[in-house]
Amino acid sequence: MMRRRTTLLTGCTALALALGATACGGGGPVAAGGGDKALNGQTVTVAGVWSGSEQKNFQKVLDAFTEKTGAKTQFVSTGDNVSTVVGSKIEGGNAPDVVMVPQVGVLQQFAQNGWLKPLSGTTRKSVDANYATVWKDYGSVDGTLYGLYFKAAHKSTVWYSPDALDTAGVKPPKSYDDMLKAGRTVSDSGLAAFSVAGQDGWTLTDWFENVYLSQAGPEKYDALAAHKLKWTDGSVVDALTTLGELFGDKQLLQGGQKGALNTDFPGSVEKVFGPEPEAGMVYEGDFVAGVAKDQFGRKIGEDANFFPFPPVGGGKAPVVSGGDAAVVLKDGKNTKAGMALLEYLATPEAAAVWAEAGGFLSPNKKVDPAAYGDDVTRTTAKSLIAAGDSVRFDMSDQAPAAFGGTKGAGEWKILQDFLRDPSDPKGTAAQLEAAAAKAYKG
Repeated sequence: MMRRRTTLLTGCTALALALGATACGGGGPVAAGGGDKALNGQTVTVAGVWSGSEQKNFQKVLDAFTEKTGAKTQFVSTGDNVSTVVGSKIEGGNAPDVVMVPQVGVLQQFAQNGWLKPLSGTTRKSVDANYATVWKDYGSVDGTLYGLYFKAAHKSTVWYSPDALDTAGVKPPKSYDDMLKAGRTVSDSGLAAFSVAGQDGWTLTDWFENVYLSQAGPEKYDALAAHKLKWTDGSVVDALTTLGELFGDKQLLQGGQKGALNTDFPGSVEKVFGPEPEAGMVYEGDFVAGVAKDQFGRKIGEDANFFPFPPVGGGKAPVVSGGDAAVVLKDGKNTKAGMALLEYLATPEAAAVWAEAGGFLSPNKKVDPAAYGDDVTRTTAKSLIAAGDSVRFDMSDQAPAAFGGTKGAGEWKILQDFLRDPSDPKGTAAQLEAAAAKAYKG
């Protein structure tokens, strides 16, 4: 199970709905990239973090591209450490044509290394017309567009079992304080309040980012993300203190701190939506729905639902996002076909292939909400689009990988230590600053 992952399988029926009846047989519509089967005999190699059902769903999108253009595709799963795997492939003379990059910091690193080709005029026009400016900014380095955001995540959703909240007699809360109160009531009714995936450090960064964005505001969030503000700033200590209220309360955490640190992301969803529930709520992105539906047979909107991550103090409700950007490598063997693939991925049709399956959101405003397979995902998608330029990209994903994206190191490790013992927010802030200073210098 990869970072922020898991979706459902979709078959030929969904593909046919998205692209017309020819999508599963010969003679599909004309390609982005020009001409009927204009890329016959060519192969595009695509690398990305996806595996399992996500990889299978993305393959449906690639198959639709093949149907339109004649180009074959080959997907290579990199695991979480995209930059290392892709770097070694480039050095070995075996660079993929396209990489799906899950972190802004990695995209910037690739561009600064001179590995990327600027995107085509066709793709740029699609992005200008159909995406909020924030997505163009996150895909650009020094004013040049290198990355097309194909898949987005809405990471400000708290998922809950309606049965658990009904049994406790609580309604979805409207503030962070109310959420903790509701959690204590759920706990009193016999289930733990929150299942926290502390074994996966990235989930803890997401908790921090939502609290920080709401409490400190978008300007400080941007400054901290760029390391123009130090992690020792009082706003960071305040956010850690707020988060520590939850992390330090054994009544709220399923299994206490020790239990949380031994729970990975799929396990955290199972503890709420599995056959033997142990908690009433789990915070993570919209992709929780894919796990709940695919692995545990939950009907989204009926026996699995979400409320927006509530505002903290006097702040606004946060909208934190993540996403996977498609980039074209200079050293790929088929950059022309790679560019054609990105032109296709920029279309609403490409997104619709995956949207019906669940566990997928597109930042493309032209994607028809009806393409999504259930009302809850539709609502989440509309919320992401409606947030426009107020969306803030996952902060750890904007950081150098050494700080924000490495298992057992940097922010992931320090926040795991904080979950273990949240008694010293100021000391944790100092550790975060020391790790960040080192990573941003490098």
